[in-house]
Amino acid sequence: MNISNLLARHARKYPNQIAVISLGQETTYQQLDEQVNKIAGSLRASGIVKGDKVGIFMPNVKEFVALYFAIQRVGAVVVPINAKFVTREIEYVLNHSDAKAIFVHELIFEQAATIMFNGLKVKTGPVIHDWQSFNQFEAEGNEVVCCDLVEDDLSTLLYTSGTTGNPKGVLLTNRNVLAVSHMIAIEMEVKPESRMLIMMPLTHSAPLNLFLVTAVLVGATAVLTPTFTPDLLIDTVEKYKTTHFFGAPVAYLLTAGSPRIANADLSSMKWWVYGGAPLSEKEVVYIQQQFNTDNLVCVYGLTEAGPSGSILHAADHPHKAGSIGKRAPFGTELRVINSLNENVAPGEIGEIILYGEGNMKEYYKNPDETKNIFIDGWVRSGDLARIDEEGYIYIVDRKKDVIISGGVNIYPKEIEDQLLQHEAIFEVAVFGVPHPEWGETVKAVYCAKVPVSEQEIREHLENRLAAFKIPKIYEQVEALPRNASGKILKQQLRGEANASVSQ
Repeated sequence: MNISNLLARHARKYPNQIAVISLGQETTYQQLDEQVNKIAGSLRASGIVKGDKVGIFMPNVKEFVALYFAIQRVGAVVVPINAKFVTREIEYVLNHSDAKAIFVHELIFEQAATIMFNGLKVKTGPVIHDWQSFNQFEAEGNEVVCCDLVEDDLSTLLYTSGTTGNPKGVLLTNRNVLAVSHMIAIEMEVKPESRMLIMMPLTHSAPLNLFLVTAVLVGATAVLTPTFTPDLLIDTVEKYKTTHFFGAPVAYLLTAGSPRIANADLSSMKWWVYGGAPLSEKEVVYIQQQFNTDNLVCVYGLTEAGPSGSILHAADHPHKAGSIGKRAPFGTELRVINSLNENVAPGEIGEIILYGEGNMKEYYKNPDETKNIFIDGWVRSGDLARIDEEGYIYIVDRKKDVIISGGVNIYPKEIEDQLLQHEAIFEVAVFGVPHPEWGETVKAVYCAKVPVSEQEIREHLENRLAAFKIPKIYEQVEALPRNASGKILKQQLRGEANASVSQ
């Protein structure tokens, strides 16, 4: 089995079933497969062959979906490019991936208009300069293309968020992607009548592999929006009666704060899934109340693992909010280990490692990092965690985010969790900044509904944390910088803080 043939199968099995809803347009499985075959024919006529890399620079639109399956139908490798990237970042991905072609949507064409790229360039909308027309490109495809890929053949080259430098290319096979799509179908009861709401960028592994591919795996409907806003989430659920949604915690928190949420009809939703970061107990209670749901599910995972990792089901949230669950999902194994590769005891801190068929093939053109991330076939997460007496896992922090002050390890997430217990604070980032005597000291950057003084925060924390953990430096801001997947860019904050220290 291969990913592109999943679509061809359902074009025969469910020809009139709606495959994609995008920008108000409904496309059946038969129609989508016909479009995919036309694009695949033109790709082949343009010289794209098995193993070539092809970039997609588009928001969540039907053309992205068609290209995703068409590129793989000719045996090429899909390279999704973050729709928020600027020209320099697009060029980096194209150059690093050795891409032979790029397809761009007119909604974000301005960011790609001046890229330096010698390969095939195609865009939707009007023809400009040396860019070909997507409509014409599709129309010229007149060859029936059969996909003969096997599960160990390459599928996708996904570039990680790049929160700690240039993004790394995660190379996934058909087997990797199919493994995690089967996992979600089983764990989250995805069926042909399901409607998967995809608002998070398809250039990221969870929306792409866990939602789009899973929808096609079972013959369900993918409902796409090119962006996210709280109003758009409410409108789309109400109009299309969607059943599954995946979002970063910030998407839930923003929607929970919408004045429209109280009167919204969200009754069709069976699975509210969040990932990218845990939610605190306070945040979980708030979201459950605002959304009027007890169907909140936390997933933890790595792009390097497909993604896969762990799951905290709805029934566990009342007493284990903030945890990422006590088990890995179907097809995945999880351990928390110490430096000797031994499982840690309850209460001890170790690193999460993952094993399963979702684990990537390699970091593209980066053998050293590939070697470093694997340990006997298991993928190292870089996430530090502890396990409680009941087996539930709690992320303590990223290995790279640990603050070492006076030789003592300080875990920012523990401090962040306590800061979020303050009634006015709704967003926070804690990190280390250089200190001439202690090596590092602790800084907190936070957002609050009203001005909150340093003294007030210190008083809030003094009975919650040991003195050495309480931040010494504070800064209140309007908003924290985030990447497209909603992760706070601590590297940017750390760089700004370091620059001010050195001045």
